[in-house]
Amino acid sequence: MEPEAPCLEIETKHSLATRWFHWLNFPLIAVMAWSGMLIYWANDVYRIGWGETTLFKFFPPSWYQALGWEGRLAEGMAWHFLFGWLFAINGVLYVAYLAISKRYRELLPRRGDAKAALRVLLHDLKLSKAVPPDEKFNAAQRFAYSGVILMGFGSLVTGLAIFKPVQMAWLTNLLGGYQISRFIHFWLTILFCLFFVVHVLQVARAGWRNFRSMVAGFDTRKEAAEADG
Repeated sequence: MEPEAPCLEIETKHSLATRWFHWLNFPLIAVMAWSGMLIYWANDVYRIGWGETTLFKFFPPSWYQALGWEGRLAEGMAWHFLFGWLFAINGVLYVAYLAISKRYRELLPRRGDAKAALRVLLHDLKLSKAVPPDEKFNAAQRFAYSGVILMGFGSLVTGLAIFKPVQMAWLTNLLGGYQISRFIHFWLTILFCLFFVVHVLQVARAGWRNFRSMVAGFDTRKEAAEADG
């Protein structure tokens, strides 16, 4: 008598809409960051330091020379504005989907999440052996993913303020003027890049099953037991 084939229980992880919005954001943000650098080349004023002391400048001339990003301001503006609208549309549709499907409840931080997020951070840094609760999104992820949505809104608003400072003078003035709007827009871009790096490292750390679930939308409990065992 032949042994019965093991039965794999399929567990739904991410909806099709969530996966589409997630994966569309990758090329959109990548092109936005690249084209933004072509624009920033024309007036790269930001640095980390004080007075006449500079610890780090965004970015040295060798950076642009090595990557061939010099003298491409017009090209950068064309790509940036095109993909900026695509990024905005994708973001608006994603927020609308979260509202209609009620899935925003999974991402909003909850009472006590500040301490829980700290425990997750200490565990990820190998500074604590306390294992965080097994949830679809842990406390740290809820803060991060909610924060990214707010960052996207901030990037859109500040981008409009510096793209049309005359036509949208009310918005530019509301944000404190052109220079402040540009400063906020720049640092939001840096935060997006940092988030992307940390996100990729976390995905690699979580393993193949986590990545597959964001592609296929499901996981299998049998494989999960074997992998953990």
